[in-house]
Amino acid sequence: MMTLKFVLAALCAWVWCITSCSGCETSSDGLLRIGIRKRKLNVASANGARITLPPRGTGGPGAAVVYLKNYLDVQYYGEIGIGTPPQTFLVVFDTGSANLWVPSSRCLFSITCYMHSKYRGRLSSTYKKIGIPCRLHYGSHYISGVLSQDNVKVGDFVIKDQEFAEIRREGFLDFLFSKFDGILGLGFIDIAIGGTIPLWYNMVQTGQVAQKVFSVWFNRDPSSSLGGEIILGGLDWRHFKGEHIFFPLSKKGYWQIDMGDILIGNNATGFCGSKCAAILDTGMSFIAGPSKIVAQINHAIGAVGIVSLECQYVVSKYGNLLWEALVNGLKPERVCADIGLCGNDDNNNTSSHIDAPFDESALCSLCEMVIFWMQTQLKQSNVKDTTFKFIDEKLCAKIPSPTSRSFVNCEDVVKLPPVTFIIGNRSFPLYANQYILRIEEELSTFCISGFVPLEAPQHDPLWVLGSMFMGAYHTVFDFGNLRIGLAEAVN
Repeated sequence: MMTLKFVLAALCAWVWCITSCSGCETSSDGLLRIGIRKRKLNVASANGARITLPPRGTGGPGAAVVYLKNYLDVQYYGEIGIGTPPQTFLVVFDTGSANLWVPSSRCLFSITCYMHSKYRGRLSSTYKKIGIPCRLHYGSHYISGVLSQDNVKVGDFVIKDQEFAEIRREGFLDFLFSKFDGILGLGFIDIAIGGTIPLWYNMVQTGQVAQKVFSVWFNRDPSSSLGGEIILGGLDWRHFKGEHIFFPLSKKGYWQIDMGDILIGNNATGFCGSKCAAILDTGMSFIAGPSKIVAQINHAIGAVGIVSLECQYVVSKYGNLLWEALVNGLKPERVCADIGLCGNDDNNNTSSHIDAPFDESALCSLCEMVIFWMQTQLKQSNVKDTTFKFIDEKLCAKIPSPTSRSFVNCEDVVKLPPVTFIIGNRSFPLYANQYILRIEEELSTFCISGFVPLEAPQHDPLWVLGSMFMGAYHTVFDFGNLRIGLAEAVN
């Protein structure tokens, strides 16, 4: 079964820019601090962030990875230098990838490259040519270039002979409006493309950091010009209170841990009753999760999106079949496959025979979402007519649209319930002011839900906890002990 081609998130909450390297400093305690400055956000400057999955069958060491991001105006980035003397670039410090890349001076046929700083090897006395072609996949698109080697300056630290990708072709829409030039991956070597050793690994192996940890603090104070701080080699106690609670990694590659249930107010959703995977991703602005539970959250907080015709199509054409199947005791996970809307692994059938005006993978996802909601209504002993009306008027009308935004009435924000993530039997609540994005445009203010849909059908139920979550919880990435620490953040 094909995955959804694109899942477009809501507007970015913030757009961040670095104005000079004065925010970077290496203190006497051996901590490398990277300051991040903040730029005021308005509707004209806010671009969507795309959450997508890699195409199947991609080559290279990272081909088995399920989830990759496609950045459009990601908001947190800092300054690095490449070469001798250093050539300056703004990069996203991204725990969701493992490669360092910047545009090349030989990127001649992509308009995107003309909008960003480009690396020129001939101007660096420490440049070494590798020349091996490489591709980095972002959803159904990719960027391509060649591997090179040069010194990389991060704060006052210089990492010598670091391999990185000089990108010679970038997607037009993917990075055209981004405020950053490239990406510095802080993920594990397992997902590095081209067999390169990630920069963080080189910093650890050469003993340049005091501890095998790095920490991230995102400043949520809108009146502050400092947007956050990344510390490579330690953590700053001023940015959190209490002690960090540590959770072991469940899988290397991404910084991934196990997560339990999600509560809306005091009500458990039961969706992750057994277990869900959660990736802590500094390159992601939002909180992304399975569509069925994101729809339930957005419904509970009154987030209104564009009516989904696909959802209404599934209900009108297949609703009776779905309802009868559940009433007759058919397992929920089998219903959509048995009526032909989802691939059937037992006989290798697919939904290709369905005569529908919509994308088949989208119909499968929506079918599973409708089943989930029907099952909830059955448990509450609601009759069929009531259930269908509820799904049509509430679920289909409020489901997050892949190409639009989910708005919330700003006057209602103070009344919205907390959304709590259970991790390791500990509760991590997000309050409305933490999961609602406020965007000011001249004399108007828009409030947007920070919960966005992510489909990963070949994966366990997957959540991506981006900077919205980490803005509330100071995060320590413990490389030496393969664990993640969370503590309440302090602005």
